[in-house]
Amino acid sequence: MQAGRSAMEATKEAAANVGASAYSGMEKTKATVQGQVEKATAHDAAGKAAAEARRQERVRGAEEEKQNAMLANAAAKERASAGMYHPSQGAPGIAQGGRPAGGLVEDGVAESGPIGRATGTGRPSAAHNPRVGSDFPQARGTGGQYQ
Repeated sequence: MQAGRSAMEATKEAAANVGASAYSGMEKTKATVQGQVEKATAHDAAGKAAAEARRQERVRGAEEEKQNAMLANAAAKERASAGMYHPSQGAPGIAQGGRPAGGLVEDGVAESGPIGRATGTGRPSAAHNPRVGSDFPQARGTGGQYQ
C-alpha cells in the first residue's frame, strides 16, 4: 500500500507540475504578445527597448512563479509521504500483541499474527460455493440447463 500511496502522490505532483507549466507557458505567451504590441506602438528606439525589457521581466516572473509552484508541489508530496509507515511497524498509535506500535523491527523479519485467527464467515465452504444454504434445488441464472 505504501508503494501505491507514494505513486499516487507522485502522480498528483506530476499533474500539479503540468498545470503550473501550462499556466507559466500561457503567461509567457501573453507577455510576448503584449511586448510585441508595445514595440509596434513605440515611436522611438528607447520606447522599443523599454517594451522589450518589460517583456523579459514578465517572462522571468512567469518562470519564477512556475519554479515556486513546482517547489511547493514537491513539498506537498513530501508532507503527504511523511505520514507513511511500513506494515511491519504497525499502524501509528495502535498496540499490537500487547506491545506498543512500531516496537522492535528487524530487517528481513516479518511480523506474524496468531495462528487460527477467525477471518472467514464461519462456514468455510460458503466462501467458495454460492449455493450453500440455498432453498433452490437447481442452479440459478442458467434456467437449470447446466448444473
